[in-house]
Amino acid sequence: MSTILPLILCSLVFLNLQTSLSTDTLKPNERFVDGFTLISSNQRFEFGFFSPGNGSARDIYLGIWYHNLPLTVVWVANRNNPIRDSFGEVSLKENGTLILYNRSSGTVWSTDNITITSDFSPVLQLLESGNLVIRDDGRNKTIFWESFDFPTDTLLPDLKLGWKLDIGLNGFIRSWKSSEDPSEGEYTFILEPPEAPQLVLRSGSRKLFRWGPFDGTSFSGGTSLTSSPLFQTLLVSNSEELYFKYEMLDESILSRMVISPTGLLQYFTWRVNSSTEWNLLVTFNSDPCDNYAKCGHYGSCYSLSSCKCLSGFTPDSPRDWGLFSYSGGCRRKYELNCGHRDGFVKYNALKFPDNPVVWENYTSHECETVCLKKCSCMAYANVNVYGNGSLCVGWIGDLVDLKNFPNGGEQIYIRMAHAELKSIASAKRKRVTVKIVSVATVIGVLLVSAGAIWYLSWIVRQRRKDQIGRSSEAQQSGSFQYVEDNQDSGFQLPLFDLETIFRACNNFSDRNKIGQGGFGSVYKGELSNRQEIAVKRLVEKSMQGVEELKNEIILIAKLQHRNLVKLLGCCIEGEETMLVYEYLPNKSLNNFIYDKPTRKQLTWIKRYHIIKGIARGLLYLHQDSRLRIIHRDLKTSNILLDSELNPKISDFGIARIFGTDQIQEMTKRIIGTYGYMSPEYAMNGHYSVKSDVYSFGVIVLEIISGQKNWAFHHPDHDLNLLGHARMLWNRRRPSEILDPTVLEPSYGNQIIRCIHVALLCVQQYPEDRPKMSTVYAMLSYENMELPEPKEPGFCRESYPKKVDTSASHSSTVNEVTMTTLGGR
Repeated sequence: MSTILPLILCSLVFLNLQTSLSTDTLKPNERFVDGFTLISSNQRFEFGFFSPGNGSARDIYLGIWYHNLPLTVVWVANRNNPIRDSFGEVSLKENGTLILYNRSSGTVWSTDNITITSDFSPVLQLLESGNLVIRDDGRNKTIFWESFDFPTDTLLPDLKLGWKLDIGLNGFIRSWKSSEDPSEGEYTFILEPPEAPQLVLRSGSRKLFRWGPFDGTSFSGGTSLTSSPLFQTLLVSNSEELYFKYEMLDESILSRMVISPTGLLQYFTWRVNSSTEWNLLVTFNSDPCDNYAKCGHYGSCYSLSSCKCLSGFTPDSPRDWGLFSYSGGCRRKYELNCGHRDGFVKYNALKFPDNPVVWENYTSHECETVCLKKCSCMAYANVNVYGNGSLCVGWIGDLVDLKNFPNGGEQIYIRMAHAELKSIASAKRKRVTVKIVSVATVIGVLLVSAGAIWYLSWIVRQRRKDQIGRSSEAQQSGSFQYVEDNQDSGFQLPLFDLETIFRACNNFSDRNKIGQGGFGSVYKGELSNRQEIAVKRLVEKSMQGVEELKNEIILIAKLQHRNLVKLLGCCIEGEETMLVYEYLPNKSLNNFIYDKPTRKQLTWIKRYHIIKGIARGLLYLHQDSRLRIIHRDLKTSNILLDSELNPKISDFGIARIFGTDQIQEMTKRIIGTYGYMSPEYAMNGHYSVKSDVYSFGVIVLEIISGQKNWAFHHPDHDLNLLGHARMLWNRRRPSEILDPTVLEPSYGNQIIRCIHVALLCVQQYPEDRPKMSTVYAMLSYENMELPEPKEPGFCRESYPKKVDTSASHSSTVNEVTMTTLGGR
């Protein structure tokens, strides 16, 4: 009894200390050890000891994390010097110094020397912003030290990234070495230099990405780093400070900007009281065109990461210049001759080049004069660098890191030789002459044709009246409602008359038939203007198909992306209901990858291009479009290919719109395709963006292997394609799944990476699968670390050919399964 009582008393004292210190402040001489924490007054942040690793060896760190959320660390004090003896103690001294001790009372970490006043009464406080400060506990609350001055890998709202000019302090963030090691990694995100502020992401000393300079409202070339409905970004400049920060506009949302151990700059959000995981809203360096100096000197990067020389320049090495390979950038068509009538040409819609130099507040003419006098000055612009008025900015030396930026691009004047200026002037004169002749011709034609135009307008009005009459009759029968719904949404979808469609498709002859779906046939047609079209014709009296067609009109008419098929219009007359699409000559992906002769045309470069294109289209549907769309029937036959084998996602008949914060939905009516449906959707009717991710993973494995998942057969086992790929992965022989017609060994690492990503996408549980933004980043960045894939879903043979009719009713048409779940 004599030994137990002291232990009980010690426990009570410990619990009392822990409770008393679970506030937001720590004062001198108060004991603070592992197990004690400070919690901000708004209950959002917590300060104390943590261990990020899962192994037996437990390194201890002092840091700040989100309170009552899965461990999400935002700041680490001793990131490069962990406590290895499993004991740490923090002490705030009377002079305001904060010291971290280990078991042997050795100093592990401490704050810098603090300049204090004579009546200073220090207190350590964790603020509601997540900022840990040492302040005076007196009336003025002066802050003498703050963790926000020494960030680790995370930017929080109101954290200032940049310079305290009066003391020469430069605050930047640096990645962790790995997900379990907070020591300094190789990647940094920094605002530099103070004279012409740009945001730069580096690997060591090497620039990887750059956004800037600041133009008064945003960083040049960085639309994702500008203000949004959730946050606004600011660049603040005064005599003491120059910094970048962002402010949240919705207090119910937590947010953080993080540089990952693999060098991805990502923005995450968490909606209080409703989120169950961090939502990756955007990866700022996901655009391949943002790779630093991707197109060399005077080369500008366009969408699909293609490079073009600026006007007046030509590829330095034309043989190596193309979509997948760049070398040397561009050179001038005419060499400069400083002092001999050089001049400037205006270029629009560009990201400003790197290495700007800020001069004085000159007018545009004065800025031109200053640049012209310097033979090394290659360009100038007037830029609102600090947000308080335009300044003259020049670029010394060759221009590098340019990007085409049609929406929100900058205007810059680039130095050109006199011969180039003469060539431009001559071309202008020719264009003016052509315009004058053209205008005169048009006026004459208009005068002569005025009567004919009036007559044609009268005919059009009469036909419109007839069409409205027919449409009114159709609406009374219920077959026109979905067009009306679509018009109510503000989108005007063109209507084709039945006669035009019949004539274009040769009266729907079998020779024009190019496809057969669950709800009708698809025909090739040609309009009178020679435009080729594809017409999806609904099976007559198919009530099931009306809903799908209605859904497709409402969704795809609002979506515009280069990797989505384009809807040109529709035709609704009498019993006929049709959708009119752009015609894609290479038809669907499954016509290529499963047919041995044609799949020989698919080199690995083309297959990789198709994989990336599908990923871009899905990313647009899930995240970047005005609506969040779940496709629900993604498969190779719904991936169409244009003449250059660019993939376009089609068939949105069973797609669904999700709310911004909606995670999952359930349906009793399961419609999909064997081999592509995720387990949670096929078995329980649950679908989400992760259902499409699963289908994407299946498609990637089919593209790589040239085999169909549900029809795959191997003599040595009963695994389907997913199970076979997983088995080879476990045996360290993943490349054996590769289609033998692909003969490009130099791309071996890229092929294995795509297999790795596909296996991550088809994991059994949706929470294990990555989002499409992460998938696209995994495919784009070879240095991004990938987790080990877990067991895939449905890895034994294919889906069962029969469904238990005692529990459900099922019908299968052309590989499409519709199941109505019972008991709900």
